[in-house]
Amino acid sequence: ARAVLPYAFAVAAQTVVVIAGGIDLSVAAMMALTSVTAASMMNGASEEYALFVVPFVLAMGLVLGALNGILIVVTRVPDIVVTLAMLFVLQGAALLVLGAPGGAAAEWLKASVIGTVPVPGLPDWADAWVPKALVLLVVCLCIVWIPLRRSRLGLSIYAIGSNELAAFRSGVPVARTRIIAYALSGLFAALGGLSLTISTGIGAPIPGPYLLASVAAVVLGGVALGGGKGGLLGPIIAVFVLRLVRTDLTLLAIDPNVTAIIEGLIMVAVVMFGAFITMRSRPAGATP
Repeated sequence: ARAVLPYAFAVAAQTVVVIAGGIDLSVAAMMALTSVTAASMMNGASEEYALFVVPFVLAMGLVLGALNGILIVVTRVPDIVVTLAMLFVLQGAALLVLGAPGGAAAEWLKASVIGTVPVPGLPDWADAWVPKALVLLVVCLCIVWIPLRRSRLGLSIYAIGSNELAAFRSGVPVARTRIIAYALSGLFAALGGLSLTISTGIGAPIPGPYLLASVAAVVLGGVALGGGKGGLLGPIIAVFVLRLVRTDLTLLAIDPNVTAIIEGLIMVAVVMFGAFITMRSRPAGATP
């Protein structure tokens, strides 16, 4: 579960934006920047200072995500272009903060994802099925997603993803809702970057394979690439399935390079299938 933690938060970041009818190509780079920022600030710092780093990094992700949304709304440039440009900006910033993997994570933070949670009434062997990383993931997602899903804001996110013009005519504040959706994406990406630092104990300035994995898991989890449909549970389960495939390939002693190729082909196939379904679901005569 600890290895899946960054992937799960990356998927959550992508899910919110895709439901709103967009896509965020800067998720992995934002994770890298928040990861190295947290690792640099916590390196050699006291436990009390590390406690300050966590909300700072989360606020940083929230602001950067909101900046994505503001640029998209104000310039009216397609989100894929804006977030691609932001990808390069954030990737460069991450390399400026740490030119190579380094830094450190606070010991109490590392302890929060390592090991299992003892459950009263369960035998000792059963505790192995309740890893701390999984509990942390569930708690973080529930705190953000459940209130959002049941709120007016959550309904607005689904509305602009389903039909932006109809949502606007119904009085939904489209621009504000889109900015908030990207801000939430940034928050989840920051959680992903923070979990990456906590899990590995260092900051990683080079974005990992989280972008394609997040899009593939979103599609596999039943979220329509066109927006307006889906939830968070499906994509989270999908990312566990994708990571399970990698684990199985590793246990079969398949060459790591071949494993990467197979994993990449699966993700590409899933994304292409999702795009095909989206095209088929469009009304006849609709513009692509």
